[in-house]
Amino acid sequence: MSDSSYSDGAAAQPATGPEQAAHRLVLQGITKQYPAVRANDDVTLIVAPGEIHAVLGENGAGKSTLMKIIYGAVRPDAGEIRWEGEAVEIASPAAARKLGIGMVFQHFSLFETLTVGENIALALDEPFDLKTLAKRIREVSADYGLDIDPQRHVHSLTVGERQRVEIVRCLLQNPRLLIMDEPTSVLTPQAVRKLFATLRRLAAEGCSILYISHKLDEIQQLCDTATVMRGGRVTGHVKPKGETHASLAQLMVGHSLPDYTRREHNPGAVLLDVKQLSVASDDPFGTSLDNVSFGVHAGEIFGIAGVSGNGQAELLSALSGEKRGVRADAVTICGKPAGRLGAGGRRALGFGFVPEERLGRGAVPAMSLSENALLTAHRQQMVSSGWIKAGAMRAFAKRCIEAFDVRCGGSEALAQSLSGGNLQKYIMGREILQAPKVLVVAQPTWGVDVGAAAFIRQQLLDLSARGVAILVISEELEELFDICDRIAVLAGGRLSPVRATGATNAEEIGRWMAGLFGGREGAAPSAEHPAHA
Repeated sequence: MSDSSYSDGAAAQPATGPEQAAHRLVLQGITKQYPAVRANDDVTLIVAPGEIHAVLGENGAGKSTLMKIIYGAVRPDAGEIRWEGEAVEIASPAAARKLGIGMVFQHFSLFETLTVGENIALALDEPFDLKTLAKRIREVSADYGLDIDPQRHVHSLTVGERQRVEIVRCLLQNPRLLIMDEPTSVLTPQAVRKLFATLRRLAAEGCSILYISHKLDEIQQLCDTATVMRGGRVTGHVKPKGETHASLAQLMVGHSLPDYTRREHNPGAVLLDVKQLSVASDDPFGTSLDNVSFGVHAGEIFGIAGVSGNGQAELLSALSGEKRGVRADAVTICGKPAGRLGAGGRRALGFGFVPEERLGRGAVPAMSLSENALLTAHRQQMVSSGWIKAGAMRAFAKRCIEAFDVRCGGSEALAQSLSGGNLQKYIMGREILQAPKVLVVAQPTWGVDVGAAAFIRQQLLDLSARGVAILVISEELEELFDICDRIAVLAGGRLSPVRATGATNAEEIGRWMAGLFGGREGAAPSAEHPAHA
């Protein structure tokens, strides 16, 4: 660890007088207490004009709460906020926007039944014309490499596309302080580079940026300074460019991260078999699947990369049983044709599923963790003769919380009260504890801190070593190369050739993500020669 960092629990001393007036934002003594946890404890933070300032910490460290306080979405219990030298009370997001503060949230704040343009219009505090606004959205989104159609309804968008809407909505406000909470979680490397160029341009023009990300390489590339939080308190300050991944991770989680380990094993029979799967998208703006074939062996982790919106949502719904196929043998689970089975029928065969959207699909936000356990794990002796066994629900939830180190207020804590990473660990644990034979996981570490991400990936490796067939659909190429045995790409609804992870590289996979696997090489595998070998 370099001399530019420390972790002795001391906070930066707030500037005073003329020096303070030169700062864009000064927080002093910010405290926020919730019933089960003190999210922020005497936090001090200073941000200068034109500075790109990272806030680092593991899930549950208090970062998102602090950002919501700055944006007026949460009121602090104690402390002072000074904006450009003046003490202010930010009573609402509208008040924050009036000051010039914009925020891109980790969890989306979009209305599903409205269009992209209508959602963006709701964030505008002045009169607007939808036609003119739509033109502006197209211009700004194209300029920033975040193309999105303002006429599309949000319910038809993938997670990655919704993230683009959030970013574009914020950039349209020309903020003087831009807060970005995990803005690149589901963006492609190319889109991330373009976004970084935009952020550097904004900073050069004097806009301050508060940046939260668990991707340490992003922090090192982009950020000038960083404040480290742990357990709701500021524990250190660092210049990221002078640090290593290992030292930054240790600052965040308080200990070094273990290397991934995998027990030796040989892949067995194909437990998830997809043959010539063609699915027409229900969304006119979606991507239909075109003759997709692949197989996942027992004890194997098979990765599918790709840019969001290229058929991932359609593939996931076809695999999970949310959309049933016209052919029973289009999807085979543990040797049983399952293409016409619903979600419950597939789970009865040993199928487990972790969707990409945690809140809303992976868990019901307003329900407790024990109630959320019932949703997919009711076969774990939680129901008897039609009666729900509350004790069994709570016991299962507690076992999941303990086994997967879920930081929460207990089994009766609401799903929406958990940080993104802790909720993801709970959902992953809920599926793993059911001992599935086949597990399909989408975006397993989206928005998850480095410690939790390492834990989740190790759990997947351990599960595969026990003979489970695992399919991981992710936009994180580093993640796929870290844990997968084989990898393919979904682009334009077609599946690329399948490669052993050690026989390809990020450059080739990146080309395929752009759809550049045409000709015979890019053709979908035939029924006679499926992608099983």
